[in-house]
Amino acid sequence: MTASRMSLQFVGTATTVLRIGPFTLLTDPNFLHRGQRAYLGHGLWSTRRTEPALSIPQLPHLDAVVLSHLHGDHWDRVARRGLPRDLPIVTTPKAARALLRQGFHAAQALPTWGATHLVRDGHVLTVTATPGRHGTGVAGLLLPPVMGSVLDHTAPDGSTLRTYISGDTVFVDELRTIPERFPDIDVAVLHLGGTTLPGGLVVTMDARQGADLQELCRPGVAVPVHNDDYGVFRSPLAAFLAETGRRGLADVVRVVRPGEIAVLRA
Repeated sequence: MTASRMSLQFVGTATTVLRIGPFTLLTDPNFLHRGQRAYLGHGLWSTRRTEPALSIPQLPHLDAVVLSHLHGDHWDRVARRGLPRDLPIVTTPKAARALLRQGFHAAQALPTWGATHLVRDGHVLTVTATPGRHGTGVAGLLLPPVMGSVLDHTAPDGSTLRTYISGDTVFVDELRTIPERFPDIDVAVLHLGGTTLPGGLVVTMDARQGADLQELCRPGVAVPVHNDDYGVFRSPLAAFLAETGRRGLADVVRVVRPGEIAVLRA
């Protein structure tokens, strides 16, 4: 294998299996079942409405986990019990400290714009932490720090692939720096859902903000995730599809259904 190839398997919520060149990554592992509750901090819980498409024993061999932050719909008790303790987990400094206390001794902290590298047989995959904010005002103070990530793959033949994962964020000015530093994004995985907490606090992008971010980054392919899975998700996938259609952005949106493996670069 020499070319820069990629596929995405959607497991549910923000959990995906990414195969990029020879590397296999898991994002935001959430394996709770329908009817089980995810803890969101500060006494808040939300019930899952969907089943994950895979269980942990069904996962392929993993090179690393890319984790936006420590919330129960991104890192749940099933992941904590079932994933190998020596699995590299790239995440925020606060989340990395918590994971180290849980016994995940390969957890790696990335500050914003910090990077780490995976190397195999001439392939290089660079993971760079990008800005994100899980809310503004009071929500920004209460909720944990989050990160997005850019995954840059370079194959031995020189071909490249750039993937951006938004993480759980609302649309804030800091996001504008991402396409400035990382133009020519091939694939964007957008965390949507319009997650709404008591008091009307919206802490992830809704349809409008997701379309704003897609419009800002102009990816070759946009994959919406993190919608319709939990009771706190108030902005459905259908709303995002309608919004991107209205703006003329729908031609690059790729909806990947749970369990489906989408080849995004052959």
